[in-house]
Amino acid sequence: MSTAKPAVVLLSGGLDSATVLAIAKQQGFDPVTLTFRYGQRHAAEIDVAARLAEKNDVKRHVVADIDLRAFGGSALTADIDVPKHRSDAEIGEGIPVTYVPARNTVFLSYALALAETTQAFDVFIGVNALDYSGYPDCRPAFVKAFEDVMNLATKAGVEGERPFTLHTPLIDMTKADIVKKGTELGVDYAETLSCYDPTEDGRHCGECDACHLRKKGFREAGLDDPTTYAA
Repeated sequence: MSTAKPAVVLLSGGLDSATVLAIAKQQGFDPVTLTFRYGQRHAAEIDVAARLAEKNDVKRHVVADIDLRAFGGSALTADIDVPKHRSDAEIGEGIPVTYVPARNTVFLSYALALAETTQAFDVFIGVNALDYSGYPDCRPAFVKAFEDVMNLATKAGVEGERPFTLHTPLIDMTKADIVKKGTELGVDYAETLSCYDPTEDGRHCGECDACHLRKKGFREAGLDDPTTYAA
């Protein structure tokens, strides 16, 4: 009988979440993975996440359907152009239009419900406060606040045997650090999809902020980038 503790891992299919899944497994957790079909214009990542879950022998992979297009306000959920060809300085300035309003708050609320119903007191998410696009819901202050909510807003948090923990193993890592860590753990990054605007045949565009940071991560890590880019 397995002694691994259950955990919920948010799995988008991207580089960061694939690394987080590998870290959770390394730490001895038995993950349930959670992916969202949230109305994003480019939903290829949903199939990528399912394949990652299967390859990692995840026993239960959940795809939750929500519709954030009803609210719009983001290049990922509305008819707003995805920014391309931006420099490091431009990416690091302000909150970009690829920010989806309150997305991590919504996603973590679903993850919390799944955790409570699976008797898991550990939730993993691949938020990152460095080398990333300045999203407000990726900051340590947000993580701490939501962990407090997890323990205040649930029956398990109030009556459970131990408190909920929101794990953010990538929070202080650069993209190069993340790539190195995942490579050590055997993550096949060729099977991940990080792009905000992938081609119809599933290739990374090579020009959006996510592709820029992905390329930079492999370059600064001194590792070969296995990604197929359209540009």
